Amino acid sequence: MFDSLARWQETWSIFQHIGIAYVLTAIIGWNREQEGHTAGIRTFPIVGMASCGYILALGTQPDVAAQSRVLQGLITGIGFVGGGAILKEGATVHGMATAASVWNAGIIGASVAMGRYEIGVMLALLNLFTLRALMPIKAWLDRDKGKPDNLDQD
Repeated sequence: MFDSLARWQETWSIFQHIGIAYVLTAIIGWNREQEGHTAGIRTFPIVGMASCGYILALGTQPDVAAQSRVLQGLITGIGFVGGGAILKEGATVHGMATAASVWNAGIIGASVAMGRYEIGVMLALLNLFTLRALMPIKAWLDRDKGKPDNLDQD
């Protein structure tokens, strides 16, 4: 009976970790969706929860090298996913901020899985701040460079 209770507690803990990663990254995805980017409300939470799941699947792995390999694989794989958000049209490149945000969603999920909620929350907040609060500065800088006033460009 106690073994079953411990199993349910472990399952609840896993559910909480994945849920927190999902919520933190869905907020960023919501922002990207509002801006009209292809990677948005569905992509970001999937990246966040998948990253969290990969780290949780390791369990309490005492082998630091194994943990390192999983993290290296996540960083590389999510970079590839984010690369799909980058579009080049002539001399103009779009989607860099979205690609970087996808990459950040991966580490948010991994941080939450490792119990480092403060890192996940801080990364999510700074990501949102960068996307929203710095947009007027980007528009102003783009005008100075002679670029059209298009706030959707990354």
